[in-house]
Amino acid sequence: MHDEIAMFEIIENDSRYPVDAYQFVREALTYASDNMELQLQEFERFSEDDGPVVERHFTGQQLCEAIRQYAVNQFGYLAKVVLRNWNIDSTSCFGDLVYNMIDAEMMKKSADDRREHFNNVYDFDDVFETDLEINASAANL
Repeated sequence: MHDEIAMFEIIENDSRYPVDAYQFVREALTYASDNMELQLQEFERFSEDDGPVVERHFTGQQLCEAIRQYAVNQFGYLAKVVLRNWNIDSTSCFGDLVYNMIDAEMMKKSADDRREHFNNVYDFDDVFETDLEINASAANL
């Protein structure tokens, strides 16, 4: 229930992105955890219940890559179209989505995380058009 209320508050405060965009980013995070072998950062946080707790953590750049891979996996050649339909046209938008969820306590960040870590990670035209065309051509060889 907390997530539903938090999502309502996020959309009320920042209506640029639909609920589907936030859900997609959360799914991409799960996809990354389950399917991608990434070097995750570890950081320690203090929990009132458990004391010091070590958590594994994706960097902004790693999360952008996970979102890219998940988008291609889910939507193929339409990935860029779907993301644009949600008003997402750059990796900076992923940062907006993530930091809105962090502010709503739906996601966590480490002391080293910065919003700008999501800026200019890759170019949408390159990864959602050119790279897909190259991969499709190579598959047909």
